[in-house]
Amino acid sequence: MRILTDRKRAEGLGAAHRGTEHHWHMIISSAALIGLVPLFVFTFGSALGRSHDEVIAYYQQPFPAIVAVLTLLVGFIHFRQGVQTLIEDYTGGMTRKVLIICMICLSYAAAATGLFAIARIAL
Repeated sequence: MRILTDRKRAEGLGAAHRGTEHHWHMIISSAALIGLVPLFVFTFGSALGRSHDEVIAYYQQPFPAIVAVLTLLVGFIHFRQGVQTLIEDYTGGMTRKVLIICMICLSYAAAATGLFAIARIAL
């Protein structure tokens, strides 16, 4: 007879065997977004209403460009993880695999497009 606690018997038996790791990634990206989104709104808001040349000159400064890049990257990482969890919870089989692949490709393509746009403006 094995003497194991309920926790020891259940440890590592989750659906993906990495639920805690995913949860902490979501917590960390959420905490980063709590600071980045207000900074982005502040920097983006000060560029609103300006002419095209003034906005380009503004985003050629390092601080607004870095804030925009960090917000974009962390936002899309958080988006990818959240949507992947949603798909895993509500779909199954081949549909799940196809949707996860499409969602990952979409989020990386959108992030790359945003990074390219900011790089074109900043450099």
